[in-house]
Amino acid sequence: MAAKMDDEFVLGTAVVRAFVDDVRTTITATFSPEQACEALRPRFAELLGDPHWLPAEYQAAAPKSGMGGGIGQWLLYRAKDQSLSLFSLVVPSGSATPIHDHLAWGLVGLYRGEQDEEIYARRDGALELVERRSLAPGDFYVLIPPRDDIHRVRTTSADTSVSIHLLTNDTGCVWRHSFDPASGEASPFRSGYVNVACEDE
Repeated sequence: MAAKMDDEFVLGTAVVRAFVDDVRTTITATFSPEQACEALRPRFAELLGDPHWLPAEYQAAAPKSGMGGGIGQWLLYRAKDQSLSLFSLVVPSGSATPIHDHLAWGLVGLYRGEQDEEIYARRDGALELVERRSLAPGDFYVLIPPRDDIHRVRTTSADTSVSIHLLTNDTGCVWRHSFDPASGEASPFRSGYVNVACEDE
C-alpha cells in the first residue's frame, strides 16, 4: 500500500518516499509486528548504510529542545492517521535521554556516532535494568512493547549521535511516559519535534 497523499513528508525526497512506500507495503503483507520487523530488516539496514540521504539540518542538536541536553527529535515523515512515523533523534556528546517508553513497535538504528543503551523492565512498581548494550553506526534493534519498550540512550562518542526511528505511532506528539530512575515512578511525557508542532500546540 503506497503512502497516502495527505501523509506528511517533511523530508520528501525520493529516498524517503520509496522507503515509506516499502514499509507500508511490508506492514500490509505481514500478520504481526514481529513478522513485519523481521521483513523490514534488510530495507532498514540499507537506509542506515546510506551516508547521503539525511541532510545536515536533521542531524543538528537543538539547544532549546524540550528533552534537554540539546537533544533534538526531527520529524521526517508521519502518517495522517498517526499509524507510522520516521524521525531522527540527535543526542549531543555526553547527553542522555530521560528513561522513557514508546508505546509503539518498530525499528531503531544508529546512523552516526556511538551510543550506550540501557533497557529497563517495570517490576513491582520499580524499574529494573535488564540489559545494557553499545551501539555503533549500522546497529539497530526491534521495539515491541512491552518487551524492550523502556530505555535510555546516552551518546558515548566525542561526536553527536544520530539515530533513525521507524515507529508505529506519531511518537513526538503522543503522550507517553518518562520514569524516575530511583523510584520507577512514571510521569506523562511528550518529546515533541524540533521542526513540526503537534496539533494541539
